[in-house]
Amino acid sequence: MAKSIDVSDLNIYYGDFLAVEGVNMTIRAKAVTAFIGPSGCGKSTFLRTLNRMHEVIPGARVEGKVVVSGQSLYDSSVDPVAVRRQIGMVFQRPNPFPTMSIYDNVIAGSKLNSKRLKKADADAIVEKSLRGANLWTEVKDRLSKPGMGLSGGQQQRLCIARAIAVEPDVLLMDEPCSALDPISTAAIEDLIQELKSEYTIVIVTHNMQQAARVSDDTGFFNLKATGEPGHLVEFNPTTKMFTNPDEESTEAYISGRFG
Repeated sequence: MAKSIDVSDLNIYYGDFLAVEGVNMTIRAKAVTAFIGPSGCGKSTFLRTLNRMHEVIPGARVEGKVVVSGQSLYDSSVDPVAVRRQIGMVFQRPNPFPTMSIYDNVIAGSKLNSKRLKKADADAIVEKSLRGANLWTEVKDRLSKPGMGLSGGQQQRLCIARAIAVEPDVLLMDEPCSALDPISTAAIEDLIQELKSEYTIVIVTHNMQQAARVSDDTGFFNLKATGEPGHLVEFNPTTKMFTNPDEESTEAYISGRFG
């Protein structure tokens, strides 16, 4: 069940360094939200706070609130592993588990969550997830072959299949196409459009055209100067951001005058 995410007064630290300051936004359910902005402005850092991946870095912490369906993710009673199950992550470089087959890659999370998975149930999860990632017809006859044997674009779709196999509510994608060729990129973008009917999707991208093509809402992050914290400059429906932004710096970035 796709869910919205409410972020309020979020400050993100690495030790004493304030990396991202004062973020407020509502990420809509069953929509694609894109984050754009120059390198080093905190887009990926912010993305990782949405499923508590940020805190796996020693000394990293957050202040403020991230609330999903009334539940504050950073409440002391909340298990970070449960959060990461609910809010899946797809990384910049495709990262199939190198020693595992295509089949085992997809089922890995489900096996962790349920010790006794019947073969028929596992088969059903694998097929459903690979179909969901538009990969089934390409790999159905070689499920026992290594996941690393696939092309880069196929590996990234395998990672998406692995993420959706545990039935999360939200999918986070950190520049999922930056390592891919244009044809694979188009396939992932088409897939994102299909997946948003079931998931809330948040994507970080350096590709402005990609943000314009795939997202419903866009957040523009920037920093005032090197060493200053990143901050959210503007958050609006994508069509407004790319045609009539509220902030001059948004317009300057989108039109390519800096960044």
